[in-house]
Amino acid sequence: MESPHLEQLEHTFAQHYRTLRGAYLVRAPGRVNLIGDHVDYSGLSVLPMALQRHVAILYCERHDSTVRVVSTDPNYTLRSFDLGPSIEPYPEGDWGNYAKAAGQALAQRCGELRGFDAAVHSDIPVAAGLSSSSALVVAAALAVLHANDIEMEKLLLAELLTEAEHYVGTRGGGMDQAICLAARRGSASRIDFNPLRLTAHPIPPDWGFIVAFSLVRAEKSATGRETYNLRTRECRDALQRVTAALQLADRIDSYPALMAELPPADLVSRAEEALEGTLLRRFRHVVSEADRVHRAERALIDYDLKGFGRLMTESHESLRDDFAVSCPELDELVEITLRAGAAGARLTGAGLGGCVVTLVTERRANKVLKALAKRFYASREFEGRLEDQLFLAEPSAGASVAAL
Repeated sequence: MESPHLEQLEHTFAQHYRTLRGAYLVRAPGRVNLIGDHVDYSGLSVLPMALQRHVAILYCERHDSTVRVVSTDPNYTLRSFDLGPSIEPYPEGDWGNYAKAAGQALAQRCGELRGFDAAVHSDIPVAAGLSSSSALVVAAALAVLHANDIEMEKLLLAELLTEAEHYVGTRGGGMDQAICLAARRGSASRIDFNPLRLTAHPIPPDWGFIVAFSLVRAEKSATGRETYNLRTRECRDALQRVTAALQLADRIDSYPALMAELPPADLVSRAEEALEGTLLRRFRHVVSEADRVHRAERALIDYDLKGFGRLMTESHESLRDDFAVSCPELDELVEITLRAGAAGARLTGAGLGGCVVTLVTERRANKVLKALAKRFYASREFEGRLEDQLFLAEPSAGASVAAL
């Protein structure tokens, strides 16, 4: 972590607690999903990478069960609660609920736990679709485990925390927690589910991924949460209708099992006979996106930049047209990057705001960055620095804990 961030953490910690003797630093990265959005909760593979931006927690353990957390951001004030198997949540949308989600899940699994005093800092843009909330849950969980001298295998912890996030009301699929905990530096990872596993692939040295924030917050509360949870139900309903129409309902109850039965093009064709309107579009996105993930993985292995970029752009079109989770700002960002010579671009994360990710060659990165700065950000107001909204992503390692 850059020293200014560590200095902020130390200053905030000292303001609220005691000395830093015996302190530890937890880092949990954000992530950018390169391809495969809105398919993980259907059990299908995704292809993300961890970012160089982190949620960091500086903590000292306590001798009781109390957890106290405060942020370096003055908008997020001190929160305090006791670890236990049933923790009453704060009001909806409160930042402390992410720490409570981790604490409750681990108390249910591990029993009585010691708490800690902590300061939190994040340089992941909030509500930008880069998994800042899951990174906070992961960081809090690692602090709980480390403070209690408990070791847990990374993918087991990822599965536990996927369920834990239901505490805040959003039912995701497990990608965010898995890549946050188990990413490999310099690589993207195909993540498979049931059982959860990661397969890392090095990013070619002349490839670059630009992340650009739409300046539209991708909220996971209230209306946004309702939309995401509705998509989950729509995908499930579409699957049930298609398997019933194909007379497969007695032995197939998942998208992976269905896609093992018929090729993607055949499934879409058969779905057109069984579905219409919204459910057809949702089904078509899930099946085609799952196929794109596997083709993109092959393009990555083969260093096929044009092929990978083309699949990214097709993915954006599907998320926009069939899954209806884009917005005008995301579409504009994609258009600007493609006009500037990017190999491909797409919204990343849940959508309805957030970020786009753009594939560029190393030599073309500056041209695309300048085009975005001039054609998108120059005419808009935003808080903070431009480099907080627009940056070249570095494929980074997963979460860690170290002595200060």
